[in-house]
Amino acid sequence: MQPPYPPRRLSLPEADPATLMLSFDHFLDLAERPLGTWPGALVVLAISVAVAVGVHRVGARILVRIARPYPLMSVVLRYIDTPALILLIMLGIGFTIFEAPDTLPFIGALRDVETVALIVAITFLSARSAGAVGEAIVQAHPLDTDDNLNARRIHTQARVLARSVMVVIVIIGFGGALMAFPSVRQIGASLLASAGVAGLVAGIAARPVLGNLIAGLQIALSQPIRLDDVVVIQGEWGRVEEITGTYVSIRIWDQRRLIVPLQWFIENPFTNWTRNSSQIIGTVFLYVDYRMPLAPLREELERILAHAPEWDGRVQVLQVTDATDRAMQLRVLVSSFDSALNWDLRCRVREGLVSFVQAAYPHYLPRARADLSTDKDTHVDFAPPLERAGTAHAASTANTAADPVASRGEQTGPDPRAHAAASTAPASAEKT
Repeated sequence: MQPPYPPRRLSLPEADPATLMLSFDHFLDLAERPLGTWPGALVVLAISVAVAVGVHRVGARILVRIARPYPLMSVVLRYIDTPALILLIMLGIGFTIFEAPDTLPFIGALRDVETVALIVAITFLSARSAGAVGEAIVQAHPLDTDDNLNARRIHTQARVLARSVMVVIVIIGFGGALMAFPSVRQIGASLLASAGVAGLVAGIAARPVLGNLIAGLQIALSQPIRLDDVVVIQGEWGRVEEITGTYVSIRIWDQRRLIVPLQWFIENPFTNWTRNSSQIIGTVFLYVDYRMPLAPLREELERILAHAPEWDGRVQVLQVTDATDRAMQLRVLVSSFDSALNWDLRCRVREGLVSFVQAAYPHYLPRARADLSTDKDTHVDFAPPLERAGTAHAASTANTAADPVASRGEQTGPDPRAHAAASTAPASAEKT
């Protein structure tokens, strides 16, 4: 069935470029009319801020979905989310203020303030972007591994360099914000005229800041310390917890914090236990009697280390390192993957060996020997040679069942109490 009236073809007039330009200019003129008064300017300002917030929300959702499979990109987006919102709002406000007519009251001062605010927002976004890149690099190299030397090196470089870049960005932004004011520009021109004196004064005033900044770059490149390094500074043992742009925070074993300026690490010597590797050797010292056999101690040390999860299987040594007039000094060397495990291993070995000596060889613990004589021509001689032990006084009252050594049928030194009783016997006889 055909329509009663045939379709008619409509023809639109061709658009004239001059007419379109006039229409766009007319639209801009209509948009600028509300800016002539403060009420209209405030309305346009509110609309600009709302548009900036809307653009930020839509863009953030899109970028979050795109970055979801990429954890590092997600870290960067999380860091720059708030600075990006502030910058978009400042751009919306700046559009309103700079498009307002010059006849609007206080518009000149507001433009200066808006310029400074824009510079601050850009500086904030740039600094956070540098920090985001550093944090993304840090998260890409975790420290929870057995040998984390390379990860700690990357962490130190990323954090120190990122903070150094942030300091430079803040300094540049601060200078740009000051140069936004005409009076400050004149001061800057006068300073440039006397650049020698100004540079000398500025160098002296900024010496601590510049010194720490240069020290931070030196630490990032040469790396005398890294994050999580075990260091000994002025007798304090701790780990490098944080490296900032001006100082290093050392976490002491008792949870105190030692704050050390960056420049101190360049100018002073210190001990770094984990400079090349986290593996470490610890020492345990014991003092026993000269008659203590070493073979049972070495067997007990082997048994203790076989059941110790802190031992890495590299070093197991027991040696006599010193001999005093009363006892032998035994040094035990044991190794672990890191210093924290080595501390626990040293305590385990020390407790185990002391318990073993107490239980199996209690009479071989360090003791003081004395030889008391009743002869008038003989003086009291403390700590005599071991050859005297059990020769002149083999039949003394020291060799009784109460003496643990005598009960085993072994020769011992004289009992000071027996000699004291023998020396007092003649005196009592004379009195009677």
